Amino acid sequence: MAKVRYIVIIAGYMNRTNERTLSYGFVIVAACFCLQAVGLGLYIGYGVFINPLISEFGWPRAALSGASSIALLLSGLLSVPVGRISDRIGPRLIVLVCAFFFGIGHLLMSRINEVWQLYLLFGVIVGIGLSCVDVIALSTTAQWFSKRRGSITGVVKVGAGFGHLLIPIGASVLITSQGWRTTYTVIGIASFSAFFIIGLLLRRAPAQASTPGNADTTSHSLSFKEAVQTSTFWIICFTNLVGIFCLMTVMVHIAPHASSMIDSPTKAAAVISVIGFTSMGGRLLTGFVIDRIGSKLTTIFCYILLAIVLLWLQIADAPWMLFLFAVFYGVAHGGIFTIVSPIVADYFGIKSHGVLFGIVVLFGTVGGSIGPFLSGFIFDSTGSYDLAFWICTAMSLIGLIMIMTLKPRAHKPSN
Repeated sequence: MAKVRYIVIIAGYMNRTNERTLSYGFVIVAACFCLQAVGLGLYIGYGVFINPLISEFGWPRAALSGASSIALLLSGLLSVPVGRISDRIGPRLIVLVCAFFFGIGHLLMSRINEVWQLYLLFGVIVGIGLSCVDVIALSTTAQWFSKRRGSITGVVKVGAGFGHLLIPIGASVLITSQGWRTTYTVIGIASFSAFFIIGLLLRRAPAQASTPGNADTTSHSLSFKEAVQTSTFWIICFTNLVGIFCLMTVMVHIAPHASSMIDSPTKAAAVISVIGFTSMGGRLLTGFVIDRIGSKLTTIFCYILLAIVLLWLQIADAPWMLFLFAVFYGVAHGGIFTIVSPIVADYFGIKSHGVLFGIVVLFGTVGGSIGPFLSGFIFDSTGSYDLAFWICTAMSLIGLIMIMTLKPRAHKPSN
């Protein structure tokens, strides 16, 4: 009887522990949602500052796009060590450190007068702070959740769409009423505060996390060495490179492009907000579909839609056509950003998910940094985005072909 009583007590304690873990899993989801909203919303919101900076300083678009590209590229380079550190010690300290860089970079942007200051503050300082946004949010989510990983990742990625929806148009309104310098002051203080609170909420997943539907262990995960020796891993990396090349080109340049058809800066910024709104639906839908038909087929559908909407952009010569583009592009945009973490976990498990996902993100940021800079250079040279958007269309088709060549999993899935 004593042994039975002991077993019952232990079982009750484990059940209460699992319930606490279950509850905190949703705190993790909320924190990662907010990290995506603030981090990526502000990064994308940089696009609404381009015209005000051109008006005040006369800097070329290539130079302004270059600062955005450096921030993205640097965040990608840092995503690999960020992922490895997160695998070892958890996400909290990383986000707290990034809070300082992200906040101070935006705050000091209010004082810039030279191009080199733009590159230092936004390209380098903000870029360092940005490095935690995708890797920490999505790797932490993947480690806390397993059987519903796609759906939960979709929920977290809705945060990015939420940020895209509110922050660019909010910044545009504040720029119009208060000026871009005051707007950057507000952004700096608010972003530091948000990152700091989020960092305090984050914690690493328990060894046997008991979150909803989570029965995942690392028994079917590949090690870092095993994963990087597969062709599958590098196909995913290069697919992400060409995909993010397209997505970041559109997000950085769509507001300036829209301003050529729409005479109101706020309405032009609203194109980004429409993308943000529909991308939320795309993220949720993609997460739901991943859990039902798998990550490869879902990725194929996302790239088909991306190619179609980029072709539509070539003929969009009226505001309504641009807003229609924004609606369907947002779905593809949200889907492609959502699919990356689940497909890495699906093929390689979660044992080394942080560092593997960091490498995939790095490839994406290489593409995402080249695309906006090249497009800005093309516009400065030709006075049009036509060639840049055709290049994006070709890139989307290359991504589609690469993902279609992806071999089936060679190991038992981790969920």
